[in-house]
Amino acid sequence: MSGAADGATVRRAVVTGLGVTAPNGLGTGEYWKATLRGESGIGPLTRFDASGYPSRLGGEVSGFEAAEHLRSRLMPQTDHMTRMALVAADWALADAGVETDRLEEYSMGVVTAASSGGFEFGQRELEKLWSKGSRYVSSYQSFAWFYAVNTGQISIRHGMRGPSGVLVTDQAGGLDAVAQARRQVRAGVELVVSGGVDAGLCPWGWAAQLSTGRMSTRDDPASAYLPFSAAANGYVAGEGGAILIVEDEAAAARRRPDAPYGEIAGYGATFDPRPGAGRPPRLREAVRLALADAEAAPADVDVVFADAAGLPEPDRAEADAIRAVFGARGVPVTAPKTMTGRLYSGGAALDLAAALLALRDGVIPPTVNVPEPAPGYALDLVTEVRPARLRTALVLARGHGGFNSAMVVRAPSARR
Repeated sequence: MSGAADGATVRRAVVTGLGVTAPNGLGTGEYWKATLRGESGIGPLTRFDASGYPSRLGGEVSGFEAAEHLRSRLMPQTDHMTRMALVAADWALADAGVETDRLEEYSMGVVTAASSGGFEFGQRELEKLWSKGSRYVSSYQSFAWFYAVNTGQISIRHGMRGPSGVLVTDQAGGLDAVAQARRQVRAGVELVVSGGVDAGLCPWGWAAQLSTGRMSTRDDPASAYLPFSAAANGYVAGEGGAILIVEDEAAAARRRPDAPYGEIAGYGATFDPRPGAGRPPRLREAVRLALADAEAAPADVDVVFADAAGLPEPDRAEADAIRAVFGARGVPVTAPKTMTGRLYSGGAALDLAAALLALRDGVIPPTVNVPEPAPGYALDLVTEVRPARLRTALVLARGHGGFNSAMVVRAPSARR
């Protein structure tokens, strides 16, 4: 353990379990195999008729049948988003070998991220209100749409009554939630279920996402989402994400001897200045804060998992920040979200899971459909699977409205 300013020791927070629901793979193993093969889950939307919208592609989680995994009583009270989050949490706990009935209920917490809540559930009930009247609206509408519902349902399902919460910072939320989980572990909580799962692939959710003007309008999945490319013209939205089990290292070691996936070693967050303020974005500062928190130098970082906005201006800002910290082509950079689309609150959590899997297996997953970055970015963009000796990874995320987050994860064998 590292020393604190007052001479006390700081509890280390490690990730012991992963649960993934992603457009290119259901379950951690299937997602990781598809990602290393460069298989994309982006395609024409099938969840609703998108032919009348300017954007018609999405990253849908295929093959997910909630009734195969959840009790029937949960079905009428949960949105598609929450069903995926519950199943991902089940998988993550099983992966970590956690038997929640053997742990004290106040020693376990839940902190998730959200961007919108249960859009699909909310739209369905509003349609009933408009077409039939208030008597036909489900009483579950009172919470099924709510952005904190995933945290609530996971905590109820597993009897977790420790410190809990929800972070609403758009695409940065997955990192912010895990950072809050680390704070709780350092404060004495043994285990926190964290991460993010989002789903807004319905007309109501689609209209909200289109309002930003940042979504790609191309119909070819191979050219719709091209971060860091000279041909970038927006991003593709998706659904899904990842749930992670964050534990106190000592408590996890007592429970089972297996090495964890890795340590949440450092975190930094900043806010961009308001538009028109004449000041630069502050992602670079978030990176420096995360490195300082991890007691790491730029040379210690073996790979960067990029936010990858898919638009020229934010792509250039991210490339500038990476180059300012690491130098021109100074560190491998990858964006596996090119195979899933941007998953809002689930995106950074999924990148974090990918980073931990990359550390475990010694391999960098690829950025697909982008042969090389645009001139001037000076990035070492990984476009094919690259074996590498990996000990430390940096994950970047930015949310609409100026949120910047950076997180350093370290392999168990890379302890300073």
